[in-house]
Amino acid sequence: MDISKLNSLVELYFEKAKNIDEQKTFLKWLKPGKQTYNWKNITERIYKLSYKIKTIINEGDRCLILSENRPYWLMADISIMNAGGISVPIFTTYSASDYEYILNDCKPSLIIVSNQNQFNKIKKFLNKEVKKIISFEKIDTESLIITEIFKKENFEKIINKNLTRNKPACIIYTSGTSGNPKGVVLSHGGILSNCEGAVELLQPLIQKQNPIFLTWLPLSHSYEHTVQFIQILVGAKVFYAESLEKLIPNMSVAKPTIMTAVPRFYQNIFQKININFEKQKGFKKKLINKTLDLGKKILQKDKLSLSEKIINFLCELLVRKKIRNQFGGNLQAFVSGGGALDRNIGEFLNSVGLPTLQGYGLTEASPVVSCNLPDLVKVETVGPPFRNNKVKIAEDGEILIKGENVMLEYWNLKEETEKTIKDGWLHTGDIGELDSNNYLKITDRKKDIIVNLGGDNISPSKIENILCLDENIKQSLVYGDKKNYLVALIVSEKEIKKEKIKLIIENINKNLTQIEKIKKFVLINEEFTINNGMLTPTLKLKRKEIIKNYKQQLENLY
Repeated sequence: MDISKLNSLVELYFEKAKNIDEQKTFLKWLKPGKQTYNWKNITERIYKLSYKIKTIINEGDRCLILSENRPYWLMADISIMNAGGISVPIFTTYSASDYEYILNDCKPSLIIVSNQNQFNKIKKFLNKEVKKIISFEKIDTESLIITEIFKKENFEKIINKNLTRNKPACIIYTSGTSGNPKGVVLSHGGILSNCEGAVELLQPLIQKQNPIFLTWLPLSHSYEHTVQFIQILVGAKVFYAESLEKLIPNMSVAKPTIMTAVPRFYQNIFQKININFEKQKGFKKKLINKTLDLGKKILQKDKLSLSEKIINFLCELLVRKKIRNQFGGNLQAFVSGGGALDRNIGEFLNSVGLPTLQGYGLTEASPVVSCNLPDLVKVETVGPPFRNNKVKIAEDGEILIKGENVMLEYWNLKEETEKTIKDGWLHTGDIGELDSNNYLKITDRKKDIIVNLGGDNISPSKIENILCLDENIKQSLVYGDKKNYLVALIVSEKEIKKEKIKLIIENINKNLTQIEKIKKFVLINEEFTINNGMLTPTLKLKRKEIIKNYKQQLENLY
């Protein structure tokens, strides 16, 4: 299939469905008792849901999806676009204020929820624009709600031919520096362009065996949202994980060949394998050390001597193969995105037989910009840019991107859009450099956004403002880039006891999302001022300077 000639994501799906065995297994939710769907099952349901949605919405209407990962999620996403709507995926873990803001901001005419639990989260924020709510499962009967949509007998098989590459496909909300989420409007062509780059990258792996994916990152995340169209394009078998806790057992069932995830997942794997390695003694310990040493040499393309080749053969047989079997035995590549992967973790995983390719992207770029290649992994980089987007480094070191994958706009934020896209170049807010192989290396972040190990974007200023609303907290700095949770520096009067601040933070946490909660803090008495170099002349925090001064105290909280 020539992706460059496709007009829309809807056309991508139906073209693939037309040219694949309709009885081939496509989607399976690993929750006990759930159905396995082949291509025929999915296509029939997309026709039914598209037909129903078309009777509810007008062209260009926003349609919200609030659901955990499951086969119906993909069906809903494609059906919305097929009916002429714009898909708005939202996280099931948002705070009440985020749900309220998004519903008021994008004014959806249709909301698709998975069950009663998800419906309850948005129930009190419904406004007059919402015409109907479709639920995958039965929920309390209300006039607005439609259920059992896939049992419909009379429907028309519609395929939307009016969509073009420059039309909006979805609005994906991402954290804004001011606190409120920003709606990133992505086009059909932008996501198709990203798929084209990804398939070129994965081609050597796809040719070896039929691709199998295990999905656990929320489909409302721009990374996983685009991955589902790559899965369609390559005709993959897709398993949806039960939960993060059951991910490793789920891998034994799904036996994935490719898995996309965020750094937190890889850190967990690294820790689990390392704990096991630490317990070993004698010959086993020596063999593990050799596995790591030789693995690094292979990664760096160093030549092995004859004796090293023999030892490496034993390492492959006795160490790497056993590790691979714990993850299903078929893994050809982990692809890491959504945040920076620690270099040591990247080297370790590649060395123990779990090929890990680090990439780079942002929601505004649909979202992937670059990724390491399977045959040349440079763990300190995020790989070469995809062929169909241009990357250049500005004079101040900022990474700029131009291409079809660049977002159309921020929804309802004209000024923000103009600040971010100048002369067609997307200003990423990240600082980087290109090496002699044209591999991109991220060296710093220009914007004040924390990206945690889960790949979530968090606005520190939003949380700092909330903390400083309390009279006992004079100043604060939130910290947690590439970490599992957030911590804070709290500036307070000497007489204020730590226990009192702890109670204040516990109370504030109740109104923050899970990823925004402050888990630990350091109490300090020295204020951030212009004189001590911790505030700018306009009284903004000099984050780098503060973190440099308190780095050890902050790191001790992890």
